[in-house]
Amino acid sequence: MKKNAVQEEYAPKSICFGCGPANEKGLRIKSYRNEEGLEMEFETSKEHLAFEGVINGGIIGTLIDCHGNWTAAIALMDKLKLKEVPCTVTAQYEVKLKRPTPYDATLFLNSRVLVIGEDRAEIIIELKANEKTCATGRGLFVIVKEGHPAYHRWK
Repeated sequence: MKKNAVQEEYAPKSICFGCGPANEKGLRIKSYRNEEGLEMEFETSKEHLAFEGVINGGIIGTLIDCHGNWTAAIALMDKLKLKEVPCTVTAQYEVKLKRPTPYDATLFLNSRVLVIGEDRAEIIIELKANEKTCATGRGLFVIVKEGHPAYHRWK
């Protein structure tokens, strides 16, 4: 039996379009721990199309951004030995679209920490469909402090 996704476990009330379990119209991604970082599967729908048979690049970017952010948050929680996940936000990220991402395939994302500090982590992410890399991403995610507009967003 699979454990809860990190989003459901640590931020069940989140309304984020990409990863918020409470956003009924969002993507509601579910990321799970693995040996290196996090992994996830995503089933696309017609609303995610750019054109016939191919997923929109913005949807791909959102998957990579949110999955990477959660990878950083979990890694920082573990490194800092925190009981709760710290609220992290995207400082920067890039997406490289390697080939068209097909609509009729389950998308698999894997991520891992490249560099981690006391309040930030750099993450790399790979998105595959039909066992082929369709996109890669790299992002810098930072812990925010009280006073930042996103500080309480996961509570």
